[in-house]
Amino acid sequence: MTLTDTDSAIATMTCGTCLEPGRFVLERRALPLEAPEGWVLVDIAAIGICGTDYHIHEGKHPFLDYPRVIGHELAGHIASGPDAGQLVVVNPYISCGTCRACRRGKPNCCAAIQVLGVHRDGGMCARIAVPRGNLYPAEGLSVQQAAMVEFLAIGAHAVARAGAGPEDRVLVVGAGPIGLGTALFARLAGAEVHLSDRSPERLDLARQLCGFDLLHGPDLPAISGDLAEGFDLVFDATGNAQAIEAGFPLLAHGGSSVLVSVVKEDISFADSEFHKREARIIGSRNALKADFEKVMEAMRAGRIPTEALISDVIALADLPERFDNLVADRDSIVKILVTP
Repeated sequence: MTLTDTDSAIATMTCGTCLEPGRFVLERRALPLEAPEGWVLVDIAAIGICGTDYHIHEGKHPFLDYPRVIGHELAGHIASGPDAGQLVVVNPYISCGTCRACRRGKPNCCAAIQVLGVHRDGGMCARIAVPRGNLYPAEGLSVQQAAMVEFLAIGAHAVARAGAGPEDRVLVVGAGPIGLGTALFARLAGAEVHLSDRSPERLDLARQLCGFDLLHGPDLPAISGDLAEGFDLVFDATGNAQAIEAGFPLLAHGGSSVLVSVVKEDISFADSEFHKREARIIGSRNALKADFEKVMEAMRAGRIPTEALISDVIALADLPERFDNLVADRDSIVKILVTP
């Protein structure tokens, strides 16, 4: 859809909104017809649903106020101007550009960050205004691939933060979409990649869809043999404080714990154990432009099994009646895409 004179007759659009925990509805809101200076109107073509959206629905997200139009995994077409119709990936992290983190090239952890679908209304709708600098051309990608770039960029960023490489033995705890993305980019970095999850279904998906075979259930403390020395990098993608704490003793001496997920609770560890390992805790938040570009490059090269990761494509009109079941069945789902 491109912006034309007839759009003035389209007063509203449908938006997927969480009014409160457990209550997802379709609302009618004004269709944006103009964007602020430096911003661009984007006609949304596909939206990915991720763990953040499930946590919002369950009331477990620490940074959210209700009601909220959800949706931050976004692909669309520029609505007007010389680039009208161009397929773009939306970087949903709107940064201030002036804080210390932004000045040091770290807008992903901006002190005043506004993430679409979390701190401000997102893109589960027909059209949204986005800063021009948050749009990345997606030549060579399908609409569905473009909608998956953001969640994979989370994992790519975590792997880059950790500096994973061929000498590393890596454990990714949590085989949901973010964990799979992390594992895929750790494997592309040359690391030996292990995956752990409480759900046999998720581990089966990791094997069938992505070819991972070093898989473990929740009994990791009982690991012996070569693995008894621990893992150089333990990535947590569970969103569970107990799982994060259980990962600390699994670190090899000189290893690092990388917190990809976010929890509301405090986490703790034994300082003596951490100190003798000279271990590190690394927080990994969101992603940078370089991570988005790395994901798109990997997709174009066929190194990411994008089609296999899509569990279903749902029309926005059908989402309210299906949302509760998606939350309940998430162990058997990798990526749901929504079309407006």
